[in-house]
Amino acid sequence: MTTHDDGPVSRVRTVLVESGIGDTVRRFPAGVPTAVAAAEALDCDVAAITNSLIFDLNGAPLLILASGAARVDTALVADRLDEGRIRRASPDFVLEHTGQKVGGVAPVGHPRCIRTLLDVSLRSHNLLWAGAGDHESMFCITYQDLHRITGAEETAVR
Repeated sequence: MTTHDDGPVSRVRTVLVESGIGDTVRRFPAGVPTAVAAAEALDCDVAAITNSLIFDLNGAPLLILASGAARVDTALVADRLDEGRIRRASPDFVLEHTGQKVGGVAPVGHPRCIRTLLDVSLRSHNLLWAGAGDHESMFCITYQDLHRITGAEETAVR
């Protein structure tokens, strides 16, 4: 069994196992740093790829789990939250708050709880794929399980 000290992918695996989902992590040595690359490697629709995007909301991290097929409308999300402007986070900000590098951020396995929004358009897919903590790892999960293990607020993000 891996421990929480073994790196980002091990932390993600631990969360998945402890949540009752099991270890669904797959590694891709050639890398899957983008939603398009992941969809090609997995032979699935890019809309079933769940991007884990970190934004800066008044100095605090905001994680938006969005379909790989569309861009997040930050003005729309900011208007819905009514808490200020949402800005794309710097790579250092992302690493500080997630323990994971941009392009490999997972929805789970972070050092501290991060407020999370879940794109409701992902509901239309039986199976989703999300980054598992690095540029070479992905895991599969249902929308319902992703919602459950992240505690995310469901919302439209575009």
